[in-house]
Amino acid sequence: MFGWIKWIFILLVAIIGLGTVHYTLPQWDVVRITDTYEKRVDFGQNSLFWASADAGTDGTPVNRDVFFIQAFYPNGNAMIYRNEDTGWGWPPYFKFDTSNLQAEASDLASTKENPQWVAVRHYGWRNEFFTIFPNAISVKPVDGPDVRVIPWISIVILLLIFVVFWAIFVRIRRFWNRRVDPVIEQMDASVDETRERVGGWFKRD
Repeated sequence: MFGWIKWIFILLVAIIGLGTVHYTLPQWDVVRITDTYEKRVDFGQNSLFWASADAGTDGTPVNRDVFFIQAFYPNGNAMIYRNEDTGWGWPPYFKFDTSNLQAEASDLASTKENPQWVAVRHYGWRNEFFTIFPNAISVKPVDGPDVRVIPWISIVILLLIFVVFWAIFVRIRRFWNRRVDPVIEQMDASVDETRERVGGWFKRD
């Protein structure tokens, strides 16, 4: 009876954990930068997906100017990156060079007729419905749109996370099997016994 509660709990923890890892780990996009601009943003329900104010500035206002980088994938789809400092907060990229990165991105901007392809390292998601943008961490020129960037840092971090979580999972499973499962089995047995008694009373009536 209570077994499904355990699996629902495990599923929720897995979804939250995988979502956090996917959002936080660095990713690489090969794109063509077409424009950079600055825009005043009023933060609302999506404020969780925006970084804090730039290092050394007042972080209390509910709106502020944010740098953006406009780009296109080789297949023609558009992508917009925000360019914000992460400072000493989460995720731990310790990014303090927002203005420098904006200047580099502006210098690498190109046209469709004479494209300059770049690899943008970023974290986060792009969601048009909630107005969420990935945060660009760095840009570097590449030879062409077919260049593949191997995310070695993400691979190493994922391996370390797997090892840590596997060790935690093994210990939790042992604890669950020794302490929790016997209690659940006892509760199931008590429920079944109660049902049999109640059914016997109705039969006698």
